[in-house]
Amino acid sequence: MDTTTANPNKLTSKDFVSNQDVKWCPGCGDYSILKQVQTVFPDLGIPKEQIVFISGIGCSSRFTYYMETYGMHSIHGRAAAIASGLKAANPELAVWMVSGDGDALSIGGNHFIHAMRKNFNLKYLVFNNQIYGLTKGQYSPTSEKGKVTKSSPFGAVEEPFNPTELALGAKASFVARSIDRDPKHMQAMLKRANEFKGTALVEIYQNCPVFNDEAFFAFSDKETKKEEAIFLEHGKPLIFGHQDEKGIVLDGLTPRIVNIKENNIDPSTLWIHDETDKAKANLIARFFDTHFDGVHFPRPFGVIYALERPVFEEEMTKQIAAITAKKGKPSLNSILSGDKTWVIQ
Repeated sequence: MDTTTANPNKLTSKDFVSNQDVKWCPGCGDYSILKQVQTVFPDLGIPKEQIVFISGIGCSSRFTYYMETYGMHSIHGRAAAIASGLKAANPELAVWMVSGDGDALSIGGNHFIHAMRKNFNLKYLVFNNQIYGLTKGQYSPTSEKGKVTKSSPFGAVEEPFNPTELALGAKASFVARSIDRDPKHMQAMLKRANEFKGTALVEIYQNCPVFNDEAFFAFSDKETKKEEAIFLEHGKPLIFGHQDEKGIVLDGLTPRIVNIKENNIDPSTLWIHDETDKAKANLIARFFDTHFDGVHFPRPFGVIYALERPVFEEEMTKQIAAITAKKGKPSLNSILSGDKTWVIQ
């Protein structure tokens, strides 16, 4: 059935395409992310006039111009502060944030961790290309150790941030990862984030063809993807490998890689992913590193952790209602002055 004929008022992806020329470099992963967002949004059932995109500064932050919704291209690193204020003032809005790895985790790092902690009901998309693209190729907070750039000509000497691990440490309630070259997976993660009540972080690996080309090639190329990436599904065992021959088990608090076929292992005895288990989510997030006896683990994609808890704007509204019912509506002066005031003679 032609659904557009059956329901002429149903939105389509074209309804979310603005009249602005898209100005990213040819081959930029941002094109794919924009396409997937515009593809998914008609199915979310949210009126366009209730959708707002807030971005910071950077290549990713041009996103607001290309979505035919309300939006603001805001201040470097401060998108979370502006989005939080908007959500507090008008909780009915569907607020989506767009930020890059530098914007979110460097100058905006403090806002990032407090956005996770406060848990407004908003969606936070971090486009991670492991480089500063707009300012022409300096290393970023997620660039790998040893990365040679214009600002690290002999190689970066510090350890990079792992955004999912950082978010979990900051009390995030939803953490997921996807990649620009897997449209179906990204669409699924966007839908999951939308369904979740709370701050939903989706880190999206995004290729920068000019300054950091193919940084994530191993996770999407058909020759290496099955070995280097593991796709998480709630209630399913952790399995990867070219022939799905490898699995992960948990030996106490230490993950181990086992060969399922060689050892005739029942898949049901492997580590079964539980996205509500915070302790295990922290271990999965650390597959980014090689901290487990130096073993190289596949990079996890999918929902790493998701467990709803009270959202900030509802708790704030309850508090205001309780105070108003007990004391009446206080004046702004009384709130600012507080109870501890005195007169200087």
